[in-house]
Amino acid sequence: MYTMTMEKATFGAGCFWGVEAKFAAMPGVTATAVGYEGGALQNPTYKDVCTDQTGHAEVVEVDFDPEKITYEQLLDTFFELHDPTTLNRQGPDWGTQYRSAIFFHSPAQEQQAKAKIEQLTSEGKFKPKRIVTKVEPAQTFWRAEEYHQRYLEKRGLASCHI
Repeated sequence: MYTMTMEKATFGAGCFWGVEAKFAAMPGVTATAVGYEGGALQNPTYKDVCTDQTGHAEVVEVDFDPEKITYEQLLDTFFELHDPTTLNRQGPDWGTQYRSAIFFHSPAQEQQAKAKIEQLTSEGKFKPKRIVTKVEPAQTFWRAEEYHQRYLEKRGLASCHI
């Protein structure tokens, strides 16, 4: 019997609504959830995270089938979805909760994330700016309130990017 080995990936790329919609639409992605990661407060709410005092990033947790989509493809999408050169800011949104972050779930993911940043840097993709994306170990993922899950889809919107 064939059993799928699912993997997780977690990305912070600014406001999580549009980021989730893009990842959810990718073949090989089996589930997505928006939430908060990387902070100190237990069970943070959206209101807590928006104070910029908890240390959490708005993130999207992605479940994917590595037989159908690679972690590298997810990384490519992550770097296309946002500006990884702006510290704690994406478009009109600013604060540490909007930081560019990759939370890795394995040594292989850590290595691939760092290699991707080196590759994009050596290719000069974002020159003259520098990639400020943080690569850190996955911590507790706190699922966001239900009204944030699939937010754009529920409202018939494709994206919220300006």
